Amino acid sequence: MLELPTYDDVRDAAARIASHAHRTPVLRSRLVNESVGADVVFKCENLQRMGAFKFRGAFNALSRFTPEQRRAGVVTYSSGNHAQAVALAARLLDIPATIVMPHDAPAAKVAATEGYGGRIVGYDRYTEDREEIGHALSVAHGLTLVPPYDHPDVIAGQGTAALELIEEVGDLDALFVPLGGGGLLSGTALAARELSPGCALYGVEPEAGDDGRRSLREGRVVHIDTPVTIADGAQTQHLGAYTFAIISRHATDIVTATDAELVEAMRTFFTTMKIVVEPTGALGLAAVRRLAGDLAGRRVGVIISGGNVDLDRFAALLTG
Repeated sequence: MLELPTYDDVRDAAARIASHAHRTPVLRSRLVNESVGADVVFKCENLQRMGAFKFRGAFNALSRFTPEQRRAGVVTYSSGNHAQAVALAARLLDIPATIVMPHDAPAAKVAATEGYGGRIVGYDRYTEDREEIGHALSVAHGLTLVPPYDHPDVIAGQGTAALELIEEVGDLDALFVPLGGGGLLSGTALAARELSPGCALYGVEPEAGDDGRRSLREGRVVHIDTPVTIADGAQTQHLGAYTFAIISRHATDIVTATDAELVEAMRTFFTTMKIVVEPTGALGLAAVRRLAGDLAGRRVGVIISGGNVDLDRFAALLTG
């Protein structure tokens, strides 16, 4: 039986990370509100340290290491944002960090991870299993494995973004959250169900990688091949045991967005709100636009999960 994290764990995580994580701003756009007919608020985790919400969970998890674990080091696997988060948290806490990253990870995310001091071990995301590689490194070198989403301390840390959002803006009618492995959505669920219990909670994943939606409908964790999508932060193959247990209990539904819808959302963020959002971070707005007819007159929250995207790729997507 899994011992699932609770809202109290989210509260504890908020206190633990308070002096290290940014309390990111909440923004509104008149043009977005007019286009969807709702009052939409954006929690801008693209302005978090290292450019994504992942810092919250990584720092919370690593700060709970024993002295022995800190000396030995941490290992994780990630396409980019969790990699950077663990590398930065490890640097702040003086913990050696080994990061398993795919060879085709965005160059900006690789450079940032190395810049924070992480030692990168590369792999082919389409032919190799990153979880097996991470576990093998953990066993061989005595490292503590902190996976990108399926870990109680990571989930609790990620939930602090929604906690801050609802504390600032009050009750919401609906909340949209990008979904890859489910750490952000499950953490958000713990906070939202306590602070805004009537809020409808939606996970949003790329249309090409709808394992979460299928899992919710089938009542089991569905595994898929690595999806081909511009949303590299959501190219996960399955939910985790912890995240599925929480999501299946608390999520209202899981919806999807096409790559074209993500590009249009990124363009809106850049031209209208003057912020850079990576494709995965744009999932929430893309879904709000798709479901606009059902959201008219409601108070809607959107978590922007990150803003780490190569400049050349960003320009190519927006002008292509």
